[in-house]
Amino acid sequence: MKLNMTRRNLLKASAVSVAAGSMASFSGLASAHNHGGKHKVVIVGGGIAGATAAKSLKRLDPKMDVTLIEAGADYHTCFMSNEVINGDRDIKTIRFTLDGLKKQGINVVIDEVTGIDAKGKKVSTKGGKSFGYDRCIVAPGVALNYGAIQGYSAEVAKTIPHAWKAGEQTAILRDQLAAMKDGGTYVLVCPPNPFRCPPGPYERASLVAKYLKDNKPKSKVIMLDPKGAFSKKGLFEDAWRRHYGYEGPNAMIEWHGNDGVVSVDPKTKTVTTASGKKVKADVLNIIPPQTAGKIAQIAGLTNDAGWCPIQGKTFESSIHKDIYVVGDAAVADPLPKSGYAANSEAKVTAVAVYASLTGKAMIEPSWVNTCYSIVAHDEAISVAAVYAYEGDKIISVPNSGGLTPGGDGFNARDRKREVQYAYSWFNNIVADTFK
Repeated sequence: MKLNMTRRNLLKASAVSVAAGSMASFSGLASAHNHGGKHKVVIVGGGIAGATAAKSLKRLDPKMDVTLIEAGADYHTCFMSNEVINGDRDIKTIRFTLDGLKKQGINVVIDEVTGIDAKGKKVSTKGGKSFGYDRCIVAPGVALNYGAIQGYSAEVAKTIPHAWKAGEQTAILRDQLAAMKDGGTYVLVCPPNPFRCPPGPYERASLVAKYLKDNKPKSKVIMLDPKGAFSKKGLFEDAWRRHYGYEGPNAMIEWHGNDGVVSVDPKTKTVTTASGKKVKADVLNIIPPQTAGKIAQIAGLTNDAGWCPIQGKTFESSIHKDIYVVGDAAVADPLPKSGYAANSEAKVTAVAVYASLTGKAMIEPSWVNTCYSIVAHDEAISVAAVYAYEGDKIISVPNSGGLTPGGDGFNARDRKREVQYAYSWFNNIVADTFK
């Protein structure tokens, strides 16, 4: 157990250095290279991937003309939003602006991108502006496929929230749980793979159960899931057994796998599953299937499945030259669709863009992911992994992964420490991205 813990903690401690090392290899080249004119890079999307890419490019070449276009002036992180939903965190603590990027000389434009002309190398916006580029980085996040569930829509989501894009939706779900009677039922509809933040729905169920146990102990959490397995399943289920009576006669949490929701009656908050089961909720939370963000689809960057195929070494689009796709929208298996993976991808992609503009050879890339899930009072679990590029594809580096020990390796003190690691991880990644 000690060896596993040491390897896992080493991964976490060195996580930033894996991707940052790629940039460090180019730092001397960046300062030594003199441009005849400024290279222009336009970044579409100001979330974790987009903002990180912008900062990374400016570090590589302070003279580079970097423009970041984002529709909203405020960005709310999805990670830690589950703590807002259960009342443990103020929503203000997950809200960030792009002011820190402006201070670093990045041209921040608050506008909605409506088109990307790959041949003409121009990005157009709803506000009527046009931005030429030498390279374009697209970080569109995900779009929610409301139509996959009969009766669900963007309009219905105003009262039956998904809360899978943080901000207003987060607050709606928080307020509904606060107003729910003791003895009520919270139903969480889980999405099929692939989707943003694989452990996210199960952390949400855990933290809602934590809130209910403390405040409305007669209530219940029911998960309806089209999948038969999910990220960190064994660790989640162990925590649910110990804290919420999972699989027992008075279970506060129920998980029903291999039976996804196919329709919803918004008036009665009743969902119907693939097997024909009907479940009525007091608070209904539907996370629909997902695809790459809307602008990626408009720009013709997506495949038949709705995601963006990329060249794994650089994250350049496999469809359009000189356009790079980073973050949740990219097909980058086995890298997960997570905030930390997006941060790591953006740093390496910034190196790839810089290399393509300067004629330098692209280094061998490496990526990292670390993901924490808080499951109860003073208890969190985590997973960490390192990825490399080998044989024209991204691979998980053998024996590089680390998972919170379970079973005989369970240690309550270590689990409590994981909560503090989670908060430190959050503070570090938002500082690295936005400040």
